[in-house]
Amino acid sequence: MSRIHPTVISKSGIEEEQQQIPCTTAAASVWTVWKKSSMAFHGTDGFSVYDGKGKLAFRVENYSRKHKCFAGELLLMDGAGNALMALKPQILSMHDRWSGFRVEKDSTETSNKTRVFSMRRRSILQSCDGAEVFMESAKGGSPAPDFQTEGCFSRRDCKILDADGREAARMGRKKANKSIILGDDVFSLVIQPNVDVELVMAFVVIMDRIYSS
Repeated sequence: MSRIHPTVISKSGIEEEQQQIPCTTAAASVWTVWKKSSMAFHGTDGFSVYDGKGKLAFRVENYSRKHKCFAGELLLMDGAGNALMALKPQILSMHDRWSGFRVEKDSTETSNKTRVFSMRRRSILQSCDGAEVFMESAKGGSPAPDFQTEGCFSRRDCKILDADGREAARMGRKKANKSIILGDDVFSLVIQPNVDVELVMAFVVIMDRIYSS
């Protein structure tokens, strides 16, 4: 784990370490995503996401790799274990549809959640590695997605584009140095300025569930 964590990219091109974990950033930010539970108990599964100082910023703990019909709800948390978003699969969905709910702060009641988005596989074809996101707050009821992915998530070569086709985030293989590329379980996530970081983290977790073999 030595120095695999990323930094914020400043406009001047000088890398500066993050002082906090805001919902959005003024400059493009780079995060390290590790497909490993921070609990590190045998049989657990999840995500650990590190900020520019190597601090645990987001995590998903102890969820099962059972079929989505039995897996149930996933919980995206901050590094301290506070619930941020609940991610729930739709049972018997041909498009592997999921819904994301914002968890109300300081609430332990599962009913105190606000639906934020739905995400689904773009095609029912198993070979299709694209996904679409529809925001709950979108006006006009347009059938066009508010976000969609481009590229191959399973190969860690993927972008998340907004409704205008602009890059919101991208994933890529993580390099330990100039000559060593880490395995698929560790990858870099670049999030563009003024993009909701928590939202992108939720997208990544769902994409992993949709496209993992």
